Amino acid sequence: MGSKKDLAVNFLTRWLGKRSMKVKIFLGILLAFCAIVILRYTITEPEFFYFASGSIHIAGLVILVYKLFVYKTCSGLSLKFQELNAAFLAIRLGLSIHMEGDYRTVFDCIYLLLTLTIIWLMRFRLKSSYIKEFDNMWLSFLVVPSAILAVLIHPRSPQYYWIARVIFAFTLYLETVAILPQIRYMQNAKMIETFTGYYVFALGISRFLALAYWIIHIYETGGRYLFFFGYGYYWMVVLQVIEFVQSFILADFCYYYIKSFMEGQLLKKMPV
Repeated sequence: MGSKKDLAVNFLTRWLGKRSMKVKIFLGILLAFCAIVILRYTITEPEFFYFASGSIHIAGLVILVYKLFVYKTCSGLSLKFQELNAAFLAIRLGLSIHMEGDYRTVFDCIYLLLTLTIIWLMRFRLKSSYIKEFDNMWLSFLVVPSAILAVLIHPRSPQYYWIARVIFAFTLYLETVAILPQIRYMQNAKMIETFTGYYVFALGISRFLALAYWIIHIYETGGRYLFFFGYGYYWMVVLQVIEFVQSFILADFCYYYIKSFMEGQLLKKMPV
């Protein structure tokens, strides 16, 4: 059975390798659509998507912490990515406590604690294994546009101060692009380190579940969910665009991760 399975995997890998990029994109979209349809008819509790997404995200962070403690190396990890994560999580956690204070606050607290642990290990315990030359993306290219966009486009909620609404939007925009330093790091290294691959793939699945929730909810409400706060108010549309952008950024990595996994080698060369 094992040999037949390997033959099937090898055949599928070779077949995909011969397809054009347009075909691969089409197959990826088709696969995502089928997954969303299955989720639509099998999941009856909407909150499942958020809990599943959050749990997978936490699992990815736990994998990183495990790698750092057990293998005592932070090779393959972008410190700038982790610091961006800590920044927007700390800000969002403060806003969440003030505005909502629900289970999302608990998830953000866990994210932040695990991320700070990773940063501490990378900066102090495992500093010698951190390759700074690969982590060369300028954070100002991400932070400044996010801040400008937040000032221009943010939710209009009269019950909250203007500055609170702008900061909230800023955390969402920054979260959308925060993964780019990690992607850039892997491109510079030209390798996907195994545990880093697990982590980024977990982020991709987490974002897909969040996107699936939005798509299913919009479908079930006949598009009315996009105007949840009233027609002429497009903040929900902006949130949907953010989800698509995050998913698109991670989709390319997830493709190469799955391809590497099918070929039995997670330390896979990245396209530059």
